[in-house]
Amino acid sequence: MVKEKVKIVVIDDDPKVQWILTEGLEGFEIVGARDGVEGIQQVSRLKPNLVLLDIKMPGLSGLEVLQKLKSADSSLDVIMLSGHGDTKNIVESIRYGASEFIPKPFDVKEVEIHIHNVLEKSRLKREVHHLKSQLQAKNQYDTFIGDSPRMVEVKAIIEQVADSELSVVIRGESGTGKEIVARMIHNLSSRRNEPFVKVNCAAIPRDLLEAELFGYEKGAFTGAHKTKPGRFEVANKGTMFLDEIGDMPIELQSKLLQVLEQHEFVRVGGIQNIHVDVRIVCATNKDMEAAIAARVMRDDLFYRLNEVAIFLPPLRERPEDVPLLVTHFLSRYNALYVKNFKSIAPDNMARMQAFHWPGNVRQLENIIKQVVVREDDSIIPSLLAGGQTIASTPAYSMPGTPAAPSAAGYSLKKRVNDLVTREEKKVIAEVLQKTNWNRRKASDILEISYRSLLYKIKEYRINEPQL
Repeated sequence: MVKEKVKIVVIDDDPKVQWILTEGLEGFEIVGARDGVEGIQQVSRLKPNLVLLDIKMPGLSGLEVLQKLKSADSSLDVIMLSGHGDTKNIVESIRYGASEFIPKPFDVKEVEIHIHNVLEKSRLKREVHHLKSQLQAKNQYDTFIGDSPRMVEVKAIIEQVADSELSVVIRGESGTGKEIVARMIHNLSSRRNEPFVKVNCAAIPRDLLEAELFGYEKGAFTGAHKTKPGRFEVANKGTMFLDEIGDMPIELQSKLLQVLEQHEFVRVGGIQNIHVDVRIVCATNKDMEAAIAARVMRDDLFYRLNEVAIFLPPLRERPEDVPLLVTHFLSRYNALYVKNFKSIAPDNMARMQAFHWPGNVRQLENIIKQVVVREDDSIIPSLLAGGQTIASTPAYSMPGTPAAPSAAGYSLKKRVNDLVTREEKKVIAEVLQKTNWNRRKASDILEISYRSLLYKIKEYRINEPQL
């Protein structure tokens, strides 16, 4: 495989300097520019590894060009060429981000040494960033606790899709760790060194969400005193995490679809298309198929977002992971609060494994935090008293499938929802049996879409009888 040459743009108004560097520097791809404007254009077009820039030039000065180049790409290495020994300009150039400076007149071999030094520093810096991001990804992965079959399956999907450009929808109840999964996907991807930008679609008033996502131009509305870039522009080259996507207003969804399909949008009050390169990861705890049926979610947007679906199981469906999570949180909060509370009594551990966990992992974490701070696990029964326990190991079902209800801790709304869910599962199973598992015919009888029926079969784990 032929190694690609290092690209260098030389910006200097002296044609002699251009000629000396082009002829004397071997093994590099050299492109010259006679002034700052041409130099900025060449850098924008070629994306070079390095720029050699003269400080003193007519028109745009070297310092002005340096500021513009570093503003466009802060990682670009720029070596300043100074023919005047101007200490003030040299100090200014370093302040603006120049990698090194070379006084004129210079020897080409000296320039070559400087170039190799800067490129090596840049390589080491990238390597450190890469190692840091790998460590960050590993640390994030270590916080995603669970060895149950469902969690092993989720981790496998994350590893498979993280370093792709596929859009992902993470589904699960509140407190199951959807944001952790989103950050893992980002940290394990090639975008790991670029921004990870989170927007909670339910937390921002619907009137402000469009401006927050897409930005606005000066004068677009009352109070818009200056142009402001939106979160999509901030996330350019990185990952946008849209939490609670099911709460995005329907009128904004077409604009999001445009970003997905055309990678561009228009700011509020603007007329110019803005191009962005952003990977989108979403999360929701809502029944998206029901939202589509109710016409509060565009089906074309959802199916475009849902290139990969990750279902996070509620904690009640993986009780074997509770001891692992307890150990993890004990370690974390012992270190944080300088405590030494080692373990939970077996009877209390059994109580926690039998608990319904309406707040999922987040609720468990809060309980262990209190146990560590008070150094007393006898408080666990009272902390669990407001929740619900289950008599035996819960059924293995998709997220959203409630366990059999008990009277303790149930609101009327939740009790009714559970009854409706069980009845829905029963009716679907009966219709499938009567139609000999003809799903098209069953969806017509049930008066729901074919896609919704497939989802509910998967969600409720209704298995086709084996002949």
